[in-house]
Amino acid sequence: MEHARSLPPPHAPAPSRWKRWLGRFYISGVFWYRFHHFGVRVLPEWAMGPLLCCFTAFFFLTLRRIRRAIASNLEAVLGPCGRLERERRIFRTLHQFAWCLSERYEQFGTGKRIESALEGVEHWKVLEERGGGFIVVTAHVGPWEAGAAVPGALRGRTVHLVREEEMDPAAQRFIEGLVARGDGPPLRTHFASADPLLGVRLLEALRSGDVVALQGDRPRADGGTVEAPFLGRTLAFPVGPAALARAAGVPLVPVFVFREGRLRSRVELRAPIVVRATGDRDADVTEATRRLAGEVERAVRVAPHQWFCFAPLWAGPGSRA
Repeated sequence: MEHARSLPPPHAPAPSRWKRWLGRFYISGVFWYRFHHFGVRVLPEWAMGPLLCCFTAFFFLTLRRIRRAIASNLEAVLGPCGRLERERRIFRTLHQFAWCLSERYEQFGTGKRIESALEGVEHWKVLEERGGGFIVVTAHVGPWEAGAAVPGALRGRTVHLVREEEMDPAAQRFIEGLVARGDGPPLRTHFASADPLLGVRLLEALRSGDVVALQGDRPRADGGTVEAPFLGRTLAFPVGPAALARAAGVPLVPVFVFREGRLRSRVELRAPIVVRATGDRDADVTEATRRLAGEVERAVRVAPHQWFCFAPLWAGPGSRA
């Protein structure tokens, strides 16, 4: 069923004039999704590495806006650098992104499994003893979708995965079908659209003991935000995860996934964030959101080249915290 599409999130890459001319062959068009999925299904293992290097080089040369955004954002993490190091940072980030995308298609489309080493399992034990639902919050770091299924796999619960809308509706339908065919734990995909009932459905899922998995590092165009210290600057973070957790009376559980090698990842489970429920709702949500921002910053510093943010977060040198 079609639903109302929301405005593009402020952290989404700005489309160029080529989008109208190229249509589905534009970088965000469904052609590249299907082509990538087809490639990982037919390529022999020995060809994966060389071909991904070639495609990384192609997009490195053509995606100028994204290159500038990567370089600008990484400067906040790694500091200023010369021209050669700047280009190396960009290529390394795009290459990591290519591998994460390819292994996502392998995971959901070919049955291959990503071997995951879990850290912080003791936090899940606390949640198991507590019972009830909870919210897994991650960020655009590494193969984040692999982490969304971890809590469901540990207890066999349904995971409600909330994704950003794809820029191309046909690409969105393709991804939704691909994820639905996966053989992991029960997974229901929701898209962060303008649908006013989405929050109600997620609240009901949490109250029934399910898990909601979403990204907590990028606000929607029409969503509330909190300014939080981030990488020595300030950045707007969405209040949605903390507000939903407070309304449902469940904790936020930061989970980050780092790609460690070919079909290998490390899943880092962090201590749950309990959102207070005092008489001051705004203060409660702000406090929890800023704690979550600190966890996202920590993850970005651990693997800066697996931080996939392709729009500039700060127009100039950045606001200092």
